[in-house]
Amino acid sequence: MRAPPDGYTLLAVDSSPAINATYYNKLKFDFIRDIAPVASIAGQTQIMEVNPSVPAKTVPEFIAYAKANPGKLNMASFGNGNISHVCGELFKMMTGVNMLHVPYRGAGPALADLLGGQVQVCFGGVISAIEYIRAGRLRALAVTTASRLEALQDIPSLSEFLPGYEATDWKGIGMPRNTPPEIIEAQQGDQRWVGRPQAEGAVCRVGLAGASGFPHRLRQTHHPGYRKVGQGGEVRRHQGGLILLCHKFHLWLLRMRRTQCGHR
Repeated sequence: MRAPPDGYTLLAVDSSPAINATYYNKLKFDFIRDIAPVASIAGQTQIMEVNPSVPAKTVPEFIAYAKANPGKLNMASFGNGNISHVCGELFKMMTGVNMLHVPYRGAGPALADLLGGQVQVCFGGVISAIEYIRAGRLRALAVTTASRLEALQDIPSLSEFLPGYEATDWKGIGMPRNTPPEIIEAQQGDQRWVGRPQAEGAVCRVGLAGASGFPHRLRQTHHPGYRKVGQGGEVRRHQGGLILLCHKFHLWLLRMRRTQCGHR
């Protein structure tokens, strides 16, 4: 943000700044104001995966099972405010199911406990889970994009069961806000390989939806909840709001797409 706006410093950006803007009350930067969009690169799809011990084999069966066993399912994430956390909280909001969120420090520990059965469900990245799914060690119930993935056509989209559900971890390039337009345009020329069909197809084959859509339906903001421990050690999470990406960040990504295509 404070780098000279001369084109020599670029920011590889993902959805984290957007999530952080709704997760923290005070930040020393304004993501929309301080970072100029250069290009949209890709969007990583998340996948709803469960331990095979969970009897549900479809999303409707999982929702019915979760409602019949309130508070007995543990939902792993790769950390508080991580995209896997956001996807799970959106699912809880739209279905009304009660699952305990268990944040981990990264994908490795979360997947280890998911494989071991200590937690039952996770909304993790496709790449980190695909081999476990193919080996039958995890069961994939749905992907979080609005449509099915080219590489996983047999796995439905959550939107097929929950109309309006869509969540993608996007990737892009930004620069300091005062960077001259001619410098941004020069950098955009270096990024246009991203839009080539062969590049996008290669990305899709390993589980990424190349240059896919920002979760534009996730427009509700969140204030950090609190945990309240009741009798018997029962832990309940305040559901007064969720860590979702607000509409302004969708507009920011649209600007990235337009500039990537050569439009002002």
